[in-house]
Amino acid sequence: MKLPSPYLAAAVQTAPVFLNPEATIAKAIDWMKTAQSNGAKLIAFPEVFIAGYPYWNWIMTPVQGSKWFEVLYKSAVSVTDPMLVPLFEAAKQLQMTVVIGINERGNSLGEIYNTNLIIGSDGQLLGKHRKLVPTWAEKLTWTGGDGSTLRVYPTEIGPIGTLACGENTNTLARFSLLAQGELIHVANYISLPVAPPDYNMAEAIKIRAAAHSFEGKLFTLVSCSTISDEIKNALIDEAPEIESLFERKQSAFTGIIGPNGAVMGNPLIDEEGIVYAEIDLNRCIQPKQMHDILGHYNRFDIFDLRVNRRAQTNIQFVDSNEDWEKLT
Repeated sequence: MKLPSPYLAAAVQTAPVFLNPEATIAKAIDWMKTAQSNGAKLIAFPEVFIAGYPYWNWIMTPVQGSKWFEVLYKSAVSVTDPMLVPLFEAAKQLQMTVVIGINERGNSLGEIYNTNLIIGSDGQLLGKHRKLVPTWAEKLTWTGGDGSTLRVYPTEIGPIGTLACGENTNTLARFSLLAQGELIHVANYISLPVAPPDYNMAEAIKIRAAAHSFEGKLFTLVSCSTISDEIKNALIDEAPEIESLFERKQSAFTGIIGPNGAVMGNPLIDEEGIVYAEIDLNRCIQPKQMHDILGHYNRFDIFDLRVNRRAQTNIQFVDSNEDWEKLT
């Protein structure tokens, strides 16, 4: 396996233009230009960056927050949406590989997925990952994805996999990416100051990223959103009593973790900006001598993991005897 030369990667911590996909795409392109001017070849953006997270699920009753669901759905995009074309063109022009979160419209009216797009430096969509299990209150908004998007994508800068937010806690999902040769993992999140009082969101994000990097001996890029005054004001106007919930610190962490599980450089906590680090995949080799959970440090005669990567469908139409025979 020929490894790429060391290169610079970037992870962004910022807020979307709330529920405005076109403006958020333009903002993402501006961040891409900044990162590319500093030499970055890979850039990671937050979870559902295009164009916002359903915070109302956490701070309002389902009835209060229901009208926001319609607004979110109308601001969602499909992977073939012409609105995304400038993003693909920017990736090609800047020769950058991009991982970015979107609210993805499904085939059924009102169906939304929490999806990460993986865009190649040639501007082509390499693939997408749909969050397998929406976390806690998120079940009021998103449909869960299936195993067909649990994949690692080969690129000229190394094999890339991605999981969104809480599913980075899912050991089996993470292992399935490692087993496909993942060497660069993008874990994107949202800032969640409304988490339970004893839950340090920034620390929890760092722990999950460090665990994956240390276990798999790879690089993890963590990109987390921030909560802008625009987002706070939009929701506080609806429910003034929730204002204090948004003031909590240690709610966002963005950083790059090395194969030894340590943070590289200085991460961002709560503040907007970009973090950079050098990705040298040669650093993933030597640590495997100690723990290679894909090889000598495992017992596959004891453990057996099967992953269903068939795309799920809610209906099958049989129009001929031949179709029926294929199904039976």
